[in-house]
Amino acid sequence: MSKPSVLFVCVHNAGRSQMAAGWLRQLAGDSVEVRSAGSEPKDQINPVAVEAMREVGIDITGAVPQKLEYETAQSSDVIVTMGCGDACPVFPGKRYEDWELTDPAGQPIDVVRRVRDEIRGRVEKLVGELQA
Repeated sequence: MSKPSVLFVCVHNAGRSQMAAGWLRQLAGDSVEVRSAGSEPKDQINPVAVEAMREVGIDITGAVPQKLEYETAQSSDVIVTMGCGDACPVFPGKRYEDWELTDPAGQPIDVVRRVRDEIRGRVEKLVGELQA
């Protein structure tokens, strides 16, 4: 059986989706293929998101915002959207989750920490469901 693939999608692929991908890699190891993309990706990861993740021992400095590609979404088993609106493609038979989370862009570190911790809880639940 092949391992499931999870795609995290937000607008800029610089904060929420990158933190979620970092958590999934940390919590699921290589039992899940982790993907991350944005409908309008920025040129770099949000430095406050990098700092917040570093505080919990997860390094996302090597992550690069990626453009959401049709093929990536189509070949993913689970698609988790975080505010990408109509830009996110919908494919019949895929599992979709929409996580309403504060956008960390321009937010102070204390707000980004809360977003980071909320993402962790959601990723932990997702890992449990994928491994069930």
